[in-house]
Amino acid sequence: MNARSNGFLSESEREAVIELRHTMHREPELSNAEWKTQERIRGILQRFRLDGVRTFHRTGLYVDVEGTASGPKRSIAVRGDIDALPILEARDDLPYRSQVNGVMHACGHDIHGSIALGTTLALHRLRDNFAGRVRVFFQPAEEAEPLGGRTVAEEKLLDGFDRAVAFHVSPGMPAGMFGAQEGPITKSGDQFKLTVTGKMAHGASPHNGVDAIAIAAAFVNEVQKVISREMPVEDGSIITVGTIHGGEATNIICPSVVLEGTIRTSSSERRALLCQRVCEVAEGVARTHRGHADCIIRTGEPPVINDAEMVKRFRKVVHETVSQSAFVDKRYPPSGSDDFGFYTTCVPSIYFLFGSGEPGNDSHLHTPTFGASDDLIIPTTELTVRYILDLLSN
Repeated sequence: MNARSNGFLSESEREAVIELRHTMHREPELSNAEWKTQERIRGILQRFRLDGVRTFHRTGLYVDVEGTASGPKRSIAVRGDIDALPILEARDDLPYRSQVNGVMHACGHDIHGSIALGTTLALHRLRDNFAGRVRVFFQPAEEAEPLGGRTVAEEKLLDGFDRAVAFHVSPGMPAGMFGAQEGPITKSGDQFKLTVTGKMAHGASPHNGVDAIAIAAAFVNEVQKVISREMPVEDGSIITVGTIHGGEATNIICPSVVLEGTIRTSSSERRALLCQRVCEVAEGVARTHRGHADCIIRTGEPPVINDAEMVKRFRKVVHETVSQSAFVDKRYPPSGSDDFGFYTTCVPSIYFLFGSGEPGNDSHLHTPTFGASDDLIIPTTELTVRYILDLLSN
């Protein structure tokens, strides 16, 4: 990377950060099962004499770093997620490759957790140089329900805070580059479970039954018209039917089908309407075909919304700390979901991206060949520290 080092991390802190990255990657843990990761992070924090480490969401940790300098007492939260994915790693070139069969850090959370650790250690050592408080969350369960971000919001762990900061690796951006854009940058991620009920009959006498498979097929077709004919294009709304289960034999009219899927939009205003319309379409289609539909919506993460002023200040810090050319101004359409959206509903926030794309590390997130260099971690950590100090002082 071409970042100019701020020198915020000591040599022992740098070693601890890379150590955490390697051990997390070698021993990944799925959402809501991050017990070893939790204890590993707790042990490193205690090694550097950080007291007051607290548990949340069972497998998560957070710790407060209190500045001792005089000045305005602002409070900043930092999120680093720590869970892995149920994917078999295909990177034999990595000396720290996953040793857990079928589980890997395919979304960079080992890097995010390590950056959060380095940020904590540096600010703890520098606490005499700033006023205010920094709360660092080592957050579990970003990838799967029950979501750790929801717990942060529901337990009011951001009450009294002024800002929140999160970061995410981006293989689509060259290594050494950083980006952030104001407004929505991810979509909400709600889930639906639809049970279609018909009536069993012999396959040779379909008129004696009500075909739940036919109703399900009609729903899959009709529900897409909610997107194409009812939602503004700029919302980027998506309805995905991910699973369909039903039927027991080739010669029986199926009496019940269960469909599950996701509902995504970048519009907070139209999110509830979109969920409502999915259920209405299901009920209408089922009624038309003499069946019944039971639709359950499970509310997931809200869209991540970046605060415009925080983005402006982040751009300035990148220009001053890295280089004028290191900030990517290109605007990307919102995509994916992240439970940092719960944070952004509580306080003004920023979710910035740091590039990892380079030869050998150009696979997409959530793939077996995803990887990112250790060389990203320290410069991104020091940029994060510099940005947080800027937020605390202005």
